[in-house]
Order: sequence, then structure tokens, then C-alpha cells
Amino acid sequence: MIHDNAGGPRAPYTAARRPVARAGRHRRNGEPPAEADSDSTMWKFLHRMGSPRHFYGLAGRFVPWLGCSALALMLAGLYGGLVLAPPDYQQGESYRIIFIHVPSAWMSLFVYVVMAVAGTISLIWRIKLADVMLASSAPIGASFTFLALATGSLWGKPMWGTYWVWDARLTSELVLLFLYLGIIGLGNAIEDRRAAGRACAVLALVGVVNIPIIHYSVEWWSTLHQGPTVTKFDKPSIHLSMLVPLLAMAVAFKLYYLAVVLVRARAEVLEREHASAWVRDLLTSAPAAAGAPAR
Repeated sequence: MIHDNAGGPRAPYTAARRPVARAGRHRRNGEPPAEADSDSTMWKFLHRMGSPRHFYGLAGRFVPWLGCSALALMLAGLYGGLVLAPPDYQQGESYRIIFIHVPSAWMSLFVYVVMAVAGTISLIWRIKLADVMLASSAPIGASFTFLALATGSLWGKPMWGTYWVWDARLTSELVLLFLYLGIIGLGNAIEDRRAAGRACAVLALVGVVNIPIIHYSVEWWSTLHQGPTVTKFDKPSIHLSMLVPLLAMAVAFKLYYLAVVLVRARAEVLEREHASAWVRDLLTSAPAAAGAPAR
């Protein structure tokens, strides 16, 4: 025991008595650290984006721009693919269906991945807009998948001599269509929206295993379907005059999906939030604004 000058006992000087540097010591008293400010701002932004009211207004501003952009790119892509692009040296004019078939097939996979991500968000963070996006995307994805199968059958007749074969790519794409229809049917069969959202999210996550099967089916099995031509790592096996309108159509289909899914999601939000005060105010103010005289 060590004694101080007054003769009393004094605790030994240990590491526990050394001054400890405090986080944020250079900031003013009461101010949170900079990391807390950034985290708080991020969570406020995410919380605002997850608000149905804020989403409804923001989506309404994006829809016209997305729709007009999709229409312009689609017209340019169709003109470039159907008019400007030369005939194929093997398939002649029949290959031009790829400008509809290939973007539709890409979108059938893309939309399902979006649904799986939305289902994950719904199951983990219980965000209502994730359920809305999943339910709104399913009919659009089913339409893209059906269009890919239909155009593929029309293309297969002159190339393979038949409209349908139980090929690995075609069969897995048909399974994807059944998954879309199953999610749509499951969502309509359950009256409780939250329970329906959870069930559809689980089914979407279970079915996502089919996505890599579709993509790699032409590499894993011997199939009639041709291998990748655009997404090759070394060089696309397609001429630039055909590649440019094909990519333009792919972007146009994505913009079309965004425009339509936002329209459907806005309608879904109004239906689910019909008892909210902001929806009642919106519905009551809309007729008054429509009947107001122009200034």
C-alpha cells in the first residue's frame, strides 16, 4: 500500500487509472459523432423511401419519363432490328424475332430476381413496399416469360422443324412460368395481405434456384438451344449492326418494366392503404382539383 503526503493510504497507480481517450473528444459537448450522423441520415432516407405515401408521389413523377424513354428506345430498336440490320447468313430473315425473344427471356429472369430480392427484404425487415413490389412484378414477369416461350416456339419451327421440344432451356423456362403463376395464385388465394406476402416471398426464394438452371442449361446439358452469343466474355458472336438494336430493345424492355411496375405498385398501395388518412385526403382532393377552374 502506498501512502500520500497526508499519511492516508493511496491506491496504486495502475492502467485502470490512466486517462482514457473518449470518442468524439474534439467535438462539442452533446454533439453525436460523425458516424452517428451519417447512420441517422441513411436510416431516415431508407425509412422515407419505405413510406407508402412518399413512394406513391415519387413513383408518379417517374412513370411518364420511364414510359416515354421505353417507347423511344423500343421504336429505335425495332427500326434498327427489322429495317437496318442485314439478314443472317444462315437463318435469313427469320432471325429477326430475336429482337423480341431475347429481351423477353432476359426480362423473365431479371423480374424473378427482383421478386426474390423483394421477398428477402419482406421476410427480414417487414417492409410493406417489398410485398407490394413482389405482387406487382409477378404478372409482368409472367407476361415476359410467356412472350419468350411463344416467340421461341415460332422461331423454333423453321429452325428445328417443330414448335416445341422438351429441351433443357425450354423446360426450365416453362417451370419459371409455372412459378410466376403459382405466386400469383398463392397471393390471390390468401385474404390476409401480410400472410400472403410472406407466403409469396418464401415461394419466390425457393424458386430462385431455377434461375441459374435456365442460364447455364445450354452449358450443362446437350440441347438444341444455341449457346450464349451476347454475354460471352471474350467477344459477342453477333454483328454490331444486330447487337446495337438488340441492346436497345433490352434497355427498352427494362424501362417498360419499371414504368408498368410503378403504375401497378401505386394502385396496390392505394388499395392496401385505403384506410389511411393520406389516401382519404388524396381521394377527396383529386375530384376538387379536377373540377377547379384553370387559372
